[in-house]
Amino acid sequence: MTDLPSKADFAHVRDWVFDLDNTLYPHHVDLFAQIDKNMTAYVSALLGLSREEARALQKKYYFEHGTTLQGLMLHHSIDPTDFLEKAHAINYEVLAPDVDLGEAIKALPGRKFIFTNGSVKHAEMAARALGIFDHFDDVFDIVAAEYVPKPAGATYDKFMALHRVDTNHAAMFEDLPRNLLVPKALGMKTVLLTPRDEHHEFADAWEKRSDDDQHIDYMTSDLTGFLKALL
Repeated sequence: MTDLPSKADFAHVRDWVFDLDNTLYPHHVDLFAQIDKNMTAYVSALLGLSREEARALQKKYYFEHGTTLQGLMLHHSIDPTDFLEKAHAINYEVLAPDVDLGEAIKALPGRKFIFTNGSVKHAEMAARALGIFDHFDDVFDIVAAEYVPKPAGATYDKFMALHRVDTNHAAMFEDLPRNLLVPKALGMKTVLLTPRDEHHEFADAWEKRSDDDQHIDYMTSDLTGFLKALL
C-alpha cells in the first residue's frame, strides 16, 4: 500500500530523518531476521535458556524497553558493545545497491540523517551495501543515545538538540508506528514504511499499524517511489 504524498505537505521540510532497519531497505529483505536470530542466540547463551524461552524473553524486553539490549542492560548488566558486535555479525550481501533510492535521497533539499536503535557500524555497513551512505549527513545510533532507544522522548530530544533540528521543518520515516508518536508530537511529518506484502506476518501485534494511529501522516511500502513523488 502506498499513499502518494502531496508535494505541498513536504515543501517546508529541510531535515529528513530515516530509521534504518526495515525502512531504508524493505521488510522482505532477510537482514533484520539475521539480527533477530543472533539476539535470540545471545540471550540463550547468556541465561542458559532454550531457544523458545530466550526468544520469548527477548521479545518481552523489546516491547517493554524499546530494544532487547536495553532490557538486558537493565536486568542483567551486560556489556552493550559485546552485544552489538554479536547481534550485527550478519551477511550484508543480501542487500543490493539501490541506485534509484540513492538518487532520490540525494535530491531531497536539506540535510539527511539515519536515526537508528542499532549501531553506527551496522548503519554504515547496511547503507554502504545499498550504495546510499554518502548521501547522509550523519548517523545517530544507540550509543549516541546513551543506550536509551526510540521511542523514548529523551532520545529524540538528544538527537534534535545535537543537530539543531527544527522539528516544524522536518520529516521522520519509520517502520514502527510507536516510534512516530514523539516525532508527530514535536511537529514533524511522519511516514510509516509498511511491508509490500499486505499479508506480512508481524512478530508482534504492536508492530502493526491500527486505525487508532492518528500520528501517522502517510504510509508507503515503496520508499523510493514516495521520495521521487516529492521531487
